[in-house]
Amino acid sequence: MLNPHVFRAYDVRGLVGPDINPDVFRQVGRAYATLVRRNGGRRIAVGQDNRLSSNGLKAGFVDGVRAAGVGVVDIGLVTTPILYFATAHWKLDGGANITGSHNPIEYNGVKMVHPGAVPLSEEEIQALRTMAEHGDYESGAGELTQRSPGDDYFETLAGMVRLARRLRVVVDAGNGVAGLYAPALLRRIGCDVVELYCESDGSFPNHLPDPEDEQNVEDLKAKVVEVGADLGVAYDGDADRVGVIDERGHRHEADLILILLARDLLSRHPGAKIVFDVKSSQALVDDIRNHGGVPVMWKTGHSHLKRKMREDHILLGGEVSGHMFFAENYYGVDDGILASCKIIELAAGSGGPISRLFATVPHLRATPELKAPCPDGEKFRVVAEATRELKRRYETIDIDGARVIFPGRGWGLVRASNTNPYLTLRFEARTDAQIEEMKREIYDVLRRYPFVTLPD
Repeated sequence: MLNPHVFRAYDVRGLVGPDINPDVFRQVGRAYATLVRRNGGRRIAVGQDNRLSSNGLKAGFVDGVRAAGVGVVDIGLVTTPILYFATAHWKLDGGANITGSHNPIEYNGVKMVHPGAVPLSEEEIQALRTMAEHGDYESGAGELTQRSPGDDYFETLAGMVRLARRLRVVVDAGNGVAGLYAPALLRRIGCDVVELYCESDGSFPNHLPDPEDEQNVEDLKAKVVEVGADLGVAYDGDADRVGVIDERGHRHEADLILILLARDLLSRHPGAKIVFDVKSSQALVDDIRNHGGVPVMWKTGHSHLKRKMREDHILLGGEVSGHMFFAENYYGVDDGILASCKIIELAAGSGGPISRLFATVPHLRATPELKAPCPDGEKFRVVAEATRELKRRYETIDIDGARVIFPGRGWGLVRASNTNPYLTLRFEARTDAQIEEMKREIYDVLRRYPFVTLPD
């Protein structure tokens, strides 16, 4: 039996063992390949991260794909953005990367795309579940070949940036697959690279590769200061997200990094749209407008933002989790390593320390993303009911949960995580006292649900 909860909003993901195993992935692979064939496709790329369970899961997935009559180009150990690149650059009929991304080591999953690295929709992922449950498969014998996209990827990205001066950069890969690619690429574009946890080790012995959690970049912050680096960059497990540390050892939130990238894009494309998720700072909204751009707030989730970029012809996007999306001379996908190259280029061209660039960004008081554990089967109902109640009292943006505007104070957000059994909350205001007031109001609404564990 397939656990329906592993079929999520933009990937298939769950606990390795009972929920995610080679047999389950054989079924998912065959269902995905059936979708590819029914769309007229015949050949896809398949890659994997370095998690201990990824080899077996990829073998099961590939078996399923080939059993549906679709050929596989095995691209080996790669970041998810390299899987996207290979799919689009080689004009394949789809692609899939076996990865647990930033999740704890007991999790794994698969991210799947259409031609051009267009993400599958939520409805298509649910359709895969239906196909698997009913055995509604195509049949055949797809061929298996091997090819590395590394050289093509390096040449493409190296051609997109040019450093005005040589910078010293500390790279923390968290022992994920970014360590196989990022240091070499950054050296190629002209950086002096200091490696930290760049050895590939899918048990992640030093820290979980998730730069959104500040605890995971403490060693990076210390190393940047110790070696006198110009900045530090960190990636998540499959390198589709980036974190940035300035030369003083300070971490900067991804929505503020997007402000710098947006200013750069708007200097070349006046009036352009920039898309970002509902968790993003009001400072981002205001800064895009102040620099002549059009801010577009959208649903959290890399697939949602990529589809929005394609629909509205948007060249740049980002979200608080660290995904940065590039469609200017690129494929409209998220890539943490490309994002770090762009940030390094901005730092090199600024003529001063990167902290001076961040000092030009308006800083409001904001909480990190707060997580309130809530069962998968209840979280969307809770958010829908809370949204209805909050909308009766306040102006509320409800494109993804409830972003509640508190007049004269700021905003508070409650939404259901698409990837894990919890609600996510974030608050932003001018003062900590205002944040606490907004927290109280939203927490009071959530307290009526005894199965929701509110954060401290």
